[in-house]
Amino acid sequence: MKIFKLSLISFFTMGLIACKKDVKTTDSSKDSLTARKDSAVVPEVYKEYYGIYTGEFAGEGKIYDNETDEYYDGTEYKKISLKINKITKDSVYGQSIVDGNQRPFRGIFNENTKTFVLDEPGNDKTDGRFEVKLTRDSLTGNWNAFNKSSVKAPSKSLKLIKKTFVYNPNFMLDENSDLIDWENPKKFVEKYIDEETGKAENYTASKNRIASDAVFKLNASKQKLTEKDLKNLRKLDMEIIKNSVFARHGYSFKKATYRNFFEQTDWYIPVSNNVDNDLSPMEKENVALLNRFINYAEDKYDSFGR
Repeated sequence: MKIFKLSLISFFTMGLIACKKDVKTTDSSKDSLTARKDSAVVPEVYKEYYGIYTGEFAGEGKIYDNETDEYYDGTEYKKISLKINKITKDSVYGQSIVDGNQRPFRGIFNENTKTFVLDEPGNDKTDGRFEVKLTRDSLTGNWNAFNKSSVKAPSKSLKLIKKTFVYNPNFMLDENSDLIDWENPKKFVEKYIDEETGKAENYTASKNRIASDAVFKLNASKQKLTEKDLKNLRKLDMEIIKNSVFARHGYSFKKATYRNFFEQTDWYIPVSNNVDNDLSPMEKENVALLNRFINYAEDKYDSFGR
């Protein structure tokens, strides 16, 4: 009997402990309900302002001249896109895309003044604050770097227009495009005859790569390329044909060479720093073929004035 009573007491004690545990579980569930309430979907406002604003990003700073290997004071021009993804009563969310660098931002919108103050995270040397005003479908204003000593132009102006990004396989470089790669000059030692002395002397000439009209004829987004199509092309030709595929998908180029070519068009809108998954199967095959030929192709250099 004693054993039986002890068993009952033990069973009753365990039941009390279980009840207490149940009570704690109920209390924690209240906390989770509160958390769920706090993290509930916040109503979005001003959805008509959502979208991509793209255009000029300019600032005064030290500009490197590849031809002279020197820096000079000048205006640096780039193309930037600001993507506004979400606006709530208290916050604005989106990304900035420039030079192949995609940075998230968060800020506020003032309905009375139609102005945005947008801060990038601050953990990258190129991060800063955008202060821009909305006028119809345009954004104008300034960007200031958080770390002014880490960038060439710590203060820049913005003139952006709202545009809708559309992938179009027919997009091509304009036939009036400048097809010279100004970013990668090469030094050549050449000889000339001095007219007075008649002696041959050496001098160093700076030359730049130049593309051919092939970049207006081959479209790697529309046609299946063959080895025959590529075997006589210049290296720069194939680089442009390949990168035209990425430009059509809104890729933001890190290399200034390619930015300079595609920013001459009115259709190029940088929207992402990775578009690999957006390429069609044919585009992927063409890019792979072009990469093979680029590895062994030769450049065509010539002398040009700026």
